Amino acid sequence: MTLSIDLNCDMGEGFGHWKMGCDNEILPSVSSANIACGFHAGDPSTMRKTVKAAIASGVALGAHPGLPDLVGFGRRNMDISPDSAYDIMVVQIGALAAVAASQGARLRHVKAHGALYNMAVNNKPLAQALAQAVYDVDRSLIFFALASSQMADVARELGLHVAEEVFADRTYQRDGMLTPRSRPDAMITDPQVSIQQVLRMIKEGRVRATDGVDVPVNADTLCIHGDQQGAVMFAQAIRQALKAEHIAVQALGDC
Repeated sequence: MTLSIDLNCDMGEGFGHWKMGCDNEILPSVSSANIACGFHAGDPSTMRKTVKAAIASGVALGAHPGLPDLVGFGRRNMDISPDSAYDIMVVQIGALAAVAASQGARLRHVKAHGALYNMAVNNKPLAQALAQAVYDVDRSLIFFALASSQMADVARELGLHVAEEVFADRTYQRDGMLTPRSRPDAMITDPQVSIQQVLRMIKEGRVRATDGVDVPVNADTLCIHGDQQGAVMFAQAIRQALKAEHIAVQALGDC
């Protein structure tokens, strides 16, 4: 059986005259784009341009809704109720779906951003709110959730198609959670270390935690952060390594 993986990247995270990431350079290496929807980053023009560029590259479109926190880039925890989380998800997914429709395309998936994503991993009512918002807007959308997490289970129980997500440039803890960004060992900066982690997650279904313990993971989609230093090199190196191992890169839902 041929192994395959979806390779996703967060994009469209600039706004106004401020630019974030190298989207056009990364697009040829990935199969799915998680596009910011204006709350943690992005603006209407950036959303349209990013959608258009992704379509031109044959990359699947996904909404990347976050907390309403431009200054903190959506990476600061907020005391948000499940009802409020539901509302901001619906508005952001709907906005990007409209942008996609204006360009003759449809969304394929939804992935919450930053703190909203991480908070939902260990907060069942919040995870239920995020999943319900996706289900109510368009139940055909694929819900991205941290591999082997409660968030994935909640969305699956609701009836959503869930893609369990692993990370190429983040380290893990023994409970399967990502190492907090406040720690100096949260990010992987060496492409070769990243490649080794990626290949183990895809081929063996395991990832080595920072304390040396092997943690089981299901890898449906692999994330590379577009705002990380050297992101273009990371994306290219990982894509080449996957090709060398005869692992196909394709968006979820593609034949």
